[in-house]
Amino acid sequence: NGLSVKPYTEGMEALYFVGCYLSYDPRMKKVATATAKILQKAGVDFGILGSQENCCGESIRKTGSEDVFKRLAKENIKTFIDNGVKKVIVSSPHCFHTFKNEYPEFMVNFEVLHINQYLLELINDGRLELKGEFPKKITYHDPCYLGRHNDVYDEPREVLRKVPGLELVEMENHGKNSLCCGGGGGRIWMDTPKEERFSDIRLDQANAVGAQVLATSCPYCITNFEESRLNLEYEDVLEIKDITEIISEML
Repeated sequence: NGLSVKPYTEGMEALYFVGCYLSYDPRMKKVATATAKILQKAGVDFGILGSQENCCGESIRKTGSEDVFKRLAKENIKTFIDNGVKKVIVSSPHCFHTFKNEYPEFMVNFEVLHINQYLLELINDGRLELKGEFPKKITYHDPCYLGRHNDVYDEPREVLRKVPGLELVEMENHGKNSLCCGGGGGRIWMDTPKEERFSDIRLDQANAVGAQVLATSCPYCITNFEESRLNLEYEDVLEIKDITEIISEML
């Protein structure tokens, strides 16, 4: 998409770990592009692993393949060490949780930041200037592996509040009381009966507070919400966006 992203080399400021979903899913590639655009605009010296990047193993562990997870984890750790990686930026809360909380089992530690945390840091440090206005009413969905499992509730909202013209409203269930989108624990790969879809409930809640945009920070959540948006016929009244997609429009 016109962006020239460099391979990661030792000494760079950060590795952007794109993740499986953002690498292959057409909808989620837009989030990867938005993220790269933001990092470049902020002057971050970053790179990607490209063909060296492997799955973090989160879904594999959650669906019971412990041996495969351990193999992937050890391979990824070796790749990070061989490339001199010190700081990892991720878009997926599932990668974030796995690197931050599960990889230390293998006696290795490196700094892991979700892109929302890094965005707030870049804005507060004056490296990222937001221009224009985003005159829409937005509500934010807390992904389970960002909020419930890692207590990252404030940073996404603080980033959204930095956007000129944006009005942030909360749904009935938010923060620590947020609902799952229905995609965690390997369920993203399952077909959920219509009457059991949490994503439908979330879209109804977003619509109930008059939101024009349902923002979130997880590829699984976006996928489920986009499907519910079609099923519930909300295409004309509610947009689904990753926070990075909103920020990239303000550069």
